[in-house]
Amino acid sequence: MGVAAALACAHGAFAQESRTDPAASLRARYASLARALETSTIQKGLYVESVDSSRTPRGDAYAVIDHPFVTVAGAFATPAILCESLILHINVQYCRATGGEESPALSVALGKKTWQPLEDSYLIRLDFNTEASVDFMRVELSAKDGPLDTRDYLIAMELVAIDEQHAFMHIQYAYTQGVLARVATGVYFATNGREKVGFTVIPNSENAAPRLVGGIRGVLERNTMRYHLAFGAYLQALDAPPAQRFNTSLEYWFADTERFARQLREVTHDDYIAVKRRQYLRQTDVRQAAN
Repeated sequence: MGVAAALACAHGAFAQESRTDPAASLRARYASLARALETSTIQKGLYVESVDSSRTPRGDAYAVIDHPFVTVAGAFATPAILCESLILHINVQYCRATGGEESPALSVALGKKTWQPLEDSYLIRLDFNTEASVDFMRVELSAKDGPLDTRDYLIAMELVAIDEQHAFMHIQYAYTQGVLARVATGVYFATNGREKVGFTVIPNSENAAPRLVGGIRGVLERNTMRYHLAFGAYLQALDAPPAQRFNTSLEYWFADTERFARQLREVTHDDYIAVKRRQYLRQTDVRQAAN
């Protein structure tokens, strides 16, 4: 089924459902994005947007996933499994499930795009909450305090079934900036981040060519896309033998980011693979967790 045809079916079947139903709301969003998904200049079936808000900057990625709903929902049902995908993100130094069944959470270290000792990174506890039904799932990772003077840190994934072979996924990345974060962000945009861009095309005046969004929206869109690609790479690697699955997901993640090199290229293939293998050993071996 093509994207447009699937969207039309979904819209007709669910237009009358209550907007307070999260599954119905996500299907309504799916239907409203019909043209944007079908004609996306990023990738067919993938749409990215961002909001530059002084209170809560937010990035969103919406994508048609070529996997059955039950496969995707099962792949991200627990904190431990989520860590297998989050570690693919270039800024995630470490991820480990904590808290047990009563208070599930992830201990995540965020930092540079190269190897760092954990004491030099920013360690954050992300509370893990999930909501699920027969054909809908929401996984929410949240923290009151985030890295670099940010608050209300949020990474969320929503998923709804489209048909037997496809699902629709929404990734949201958001936080609230403190004063120090706004100052640091301003310095970054004036120096290293000056030429960096996101994915949204900004129309210019009649005589000027369109441009890609930059600034805080560019940051949000790049990070949201990295999380989206991390989830996608993990799903693609599920067909690999378990012993080869992590290395396979690394290759998928790097290859996918290279398709968006203008926005996402930061390191070489060999450097990325070497650092991630070392980080993965650290997060899967308790004895190395302090190194």
